[in-house]
Amino acid sequence: MSDMSNVDAAATTADGENSRWLIRLWLLAVTFLLVALAVSDQVGVPLRDPAGVVFRNRVAISVLLFAGLCLVDWLVRRRTRTGREIALALGGLLAYHVVYAAYRNLKSWTAFRTDRDDFLARVDDRLFFGHDPAALLHDLLHTFIGEQVVAQGLAYLYESFASLVAVAVVASVVFAPRVRDGFVFIASAMWLWVLGICSYYLIPSLGPFATAPAQFALLPHTIITAKQDTLLADRAALLADPGAADGFAAISAFASLHVAFTFLILMTVRRHGRRWATALMSVVFAGTVLATIYFGWHFVIDDVVGIVLALAALKLGEKTIHPRTLRID
Repeated sequence: MSDMSNVDAAATTADGENSRWLIRLWLLAVTFLLVALAVSDQVGVPLRDPAGVVFRNRVAISVLLFAGLCLVDWLVRRRTRTGREIALALGGLLAYHVVYAAYRNLKSWTAFRTDRDDFLARVDDRLFFGHDPAALLHDLLHTFIGEQVVAQGLAYLYESFASLVAVAVVASVVFAPRVRDGFVFIASAMWLWVLGICSYYLIPSLGPFATAPAQFALLPHTIITAKQDTLLADRAALLADPGAADGFAAISAFASLHVAFTFLILMTVRRHGRRWATALMSVVFAGTVLATIYFGWHFVIDDVVGIVLALAALKLGEKTIHPRTLRID
């Protein structure tokens, strides 16, 4: 049999197993949801979706993005999709959002755990031989670029993360040769949220901006400044009244999933040979790393571990979708 025939046969086999990979995705989603429910019972706080920002709105945005990107794909490549392909794609995306909603609730409940920022600060101190990495970065960037340019630029880059994730998740399904191929990235993203929660509970932390605010007090005012104040207030409100319907926290530093997710996207586009996307994501990734340290969101060790988690998630995602290491390049 020729090499091309082997590829065609393998592709046919993979297409015939679509329901199996979707089942594996949902097994991961349901298992993680059950973990969230168990922790919910332990802490005495129900699963929440305040103002729909954790689940409802994100599902709606994904559906709209899916429709819009499918239209773009049809206009550019005249590619049409069967009802089965659409159902598979939407079913898989829903599994992703179940995992994300469970992740956000579990992250909120880390507020009830004792933070260990002092330990992470000591690690950074040893890595930089007694120097504060954020202070070093402030001096370097402000001297060579300027305070306002650096602060505003990094702030908007950091705040674009949610939009980047939303587009990347849906685009990976729409523009993949087959739905199943696109879900290697989705499965990796799901595993990344799972691994991220494990790291949050392993070493609970708030980040330098919360535990050493004086180091960042003189930075130019940006959208990040207001967001950090809001996050601290939300955490305090949850601790003061866990039973409040809108009680929800969103601070956990170890590891940095901003860095992890941007690195996951970078590795994915690089693997698929998308040169322009690789170049763009390299810039976004570097800027995200700088922003995490510059604004005190994370310790340097958080970023390092975030990269490690991304690599682990990518391997787990591949095994989830292609358990027999079947790949069609």
